[in-house]
Amino acid sequence: MEGITPKQKKVLDFIRERVRENLPPTIREIAAQMGFSSTGTVRDYLNALEKKGCLKRGKKSSRAIELAEKCGKIPIISMVAAGKPAWAYEDIRGYVDPDDLFLGRISQQDVFALEVKGDSMVEAGILDGDIAVIKKQQAADNGDIVVALLEDNEATLKKLRYRNKRPLLEAANKNYSPIEKEFTVIGKLITILRKYNR
Repeated sequence: MEGITPKQKKVLDFIRERVRENLPPTIREIAAQMGFSSTGTVRDYLNALEKKGCLKRGKKSSRAIELAEKCGKIPIISMVAAGKPAWAYEDIRGYVDPDDLFLGRISQQDVFALEVKGDSMVEAGILDGDIAVIKKQQAADNGDIVVALLEDNEATLKKLRYRNKRPLLEAANKNYSPIEKEFTVIGKLITILRKYNR
């Protein structure tokens, strides 16, 4: 979460935990949990988090704190071709809640998500419309599934392979030929999310 200090994150995490229990905390409860001696300190934190777009506060209730939909979530920034390479540009299409993932020690700031378009990775179990969660990195091992940026900012999701020490991008569909032109790895696939009600 860009621009949020560690202490602000602790306050936000506590609020998120209580909101999940359907009981948003009061200012006094936040002060007690965080060890603040003054409710004014809590108000300062809430004001800062509100300015950063992480929460909204109502005036009618002491528990009127709502989390902003996008706060702390991983943006689905665009679509990525799992077929022929497609133009890649940032067009936020939704958000993935990190609590739906098992990121372990990976920071939210080090991941992004893309919507898969095409059928070139079907034999790897990756289908059109899936959400690919990607760890930002510029290197990967042979056989890793990566997002690669081709010429003219075309992005594609493929397996990284080496032939005679030269890297190439291989589909998981026998109907597609390997891509042997120049490319740059921009991330490695962590997991795939799929909704079955589409």
